[in-house]
Amino acid sequence: MKQFFKFVLASIVGFIVVGVIMICVVIGLIASAASDKDVTVDDNSILNISFKTAIPERTPNNPLSSLPFLGLGDDKSVGLNDILASIKKAKTDDHIKGIFLTDSYMMGGQATTEEIRNALIDFKKSKKFIIAYSEIYTQGFYYLASVADKVYINPKGIFEFRGMSSQVTFFKGALDKLGIEAQIIKVGTYKSAVEPFFLEKMSDANRLQVTAYLGSLYNQFLTCVSTSRHLSKDSLYSMANNLTIHYPADALQYKLVDGLKYKDEVLSELKKLTNTDFKKDLSSITLAEYAKDNDGKTTDDGNKSSGDQIAMIYASGEITGGDGDDNTIGSDKISAALRKVRLDDNVKAVVLRVNSPGGSSLASDVIWREVSLTKQVKPVIVSMGDYAASGGYYIACAADSIIAEPNTITGSIGIFAILPNMQKFLNGKLGITFDGVKTGKYADLGDATRPLTPEERAILQDEVNRGYGDFTNAVAKGRNKTQAYINSIGQGRVWTGEQAIKIGLVDRLGSINDAIASAAKKAKITDYKVVGYPEQKSLFKSFGSDIQSRVSTHFAKAELGESYQYYEQLKGIKQMMRTPQARLPFLTEVK
Repeated sequence: MKQFFKFVLASIVGFIVVGVIMICVVIGLIASAASDKDVTVDDNSILNISFKTAIPERTPNNPLSSLPFLGLGDDKSVGLNDILASIKKAKTDDHIKGIFLTDSYMMGGQATTEEIRNALIDFKKSKKFIIAYSEIYTQGFYYLASVADKVYINPKGIFEFRGMSSQVTFFKGALDKLGIEAQIIKVGTYKSAVEPFFLEKMSDANRLQVTAYLGSLYNQFLTCVSTSRHLSKDSLYSMANNLTIHYPADALQYKLVDGLKYKDEVLSELKKLTNTDFKKDLSSITLAEYAKDNDGKTTDDGNKSSGDQIAMIYASGEITGGDGDDNTIGSDKISAALRKVRLDDNVKAVVLRVNSPGGSSLASDVIWREVSLTKQVKPVIVSMGDYAASGGYYIACAADSIIAEPNTITGSIGIFAILPNMQKFLNGKLGITFDGVKTGKYADLGDATRPLTPEERAILQDEVNRGYGDFTNAVAKGRNKTQAYINSIGQGRVWTGEQAIKIGLVDRLGSINDAIASAAKKAKITDYKVVGYPEQKSLFKSFGSDIQSRVSTHFAKAELGESYQYYEQLKGIKQMMRTPQARLPFLTEVK
């Protein structure tokens, strides 16, 4: 027995020692990653820009991005804030001779691509070169690369130029087979987020609105490519419509690219442009490395010598209650950030950066209230990203001014709720039945084990109607329009930024920097610093709270691959069935 206890004690001690060692190793890795801040840019360098991951609004606080530790090193994304700041810095950096755009998938939305594209156009004012090369040009990457001085493609590569399409995934057939009914309560003829659950194809109203906004997006694409490549828009349309471009040689023949080259040939040209000895390697720096030296990770134009600040509040992702995270807009966290900047005398103006397809109507209203209160004491300017629709528009509409990109998706002013009726599934498929007692007629309202009664459906419809009335009233006040007019352009209809400016939902087209400049002008300041909110978690808080989420996400992505997006969307169904929602049409993908 004594030997047994010795063995157990030794095992416990060994376990503790190993645990301590592991903790020390992890802390060492964290310290090493966090301290790796010094970046040296050699003379005659090129800035190597490649986008192979999604582009968040701001760079994630993940110092372990370079370490392959349980999936923690997977997130090497550079935020849009740092991308724009880096391109702007490179414009005047004497060490940077040009930009090399290469091998990008452009997983960001079209407004994000527009921001980066315009930053590259501004970079060209420095007379420095931009060279683009890829083995595969998706339409998204080509839209970006078309601004380059030279666009090259691998002679055996792939060039996509076929127009845009929008696809919606419908679940009604699957739900019918399972015996599950989606009980829909909504307001808005065009509020099509619920259609996948009770239709097998797009409604006429939804087809009309998608055709309109997709046409607007495509017009922006063709117009900008036409300008950059000095080709007529009609010719570009004809090429895509007839699928004229099959091979790289076709792209060269029709002047969409400037040459067919292998990468070694492009690198040789870059060496020539940078006066680099052909026997030596190019001096280059990646975007992720170059971004490490960005001061405060802002895109501001201020001199930053005074104490005046413009608060940049990032509202990115689905709108939910609570704190949310880096990928969702938690009403508590965003509201707290708005209250903080509202009470801070150093903050002279606020830019609310909205990139959201919507979410909980209640959470949206909570944030709207804080935006309204902040507007009473200091200027609030909204900058719209890829999406600022439904709940995303709700939180934006109280601002002094709204600035969007022409290809921002916005509007979608409408409310809906979904309640599942799983009676046939549970009874008929699984043989499960239910019985019970209740103290009131409506005590079990919303119970998924049975269908809604006509009276219950009327109650819920009244709640959704009331929510829509609150929504349209908020927009009417914020935009100085009548509620009747907002209802006429509402009804859940989706608009692009280009369309929205014509109907009064947006004030003007522009970038994040335009919004900052507008905020500074309205606050009557010229010397300021842009400060990001909500504050990102510290290294150790982020590591401790996010490790489980990061690891599970890592393995889910590895297993599901491209199908991971559908997994994420299916997870969202649960949230949609909790509270009335103000969000975009569900599962719409523009290709």
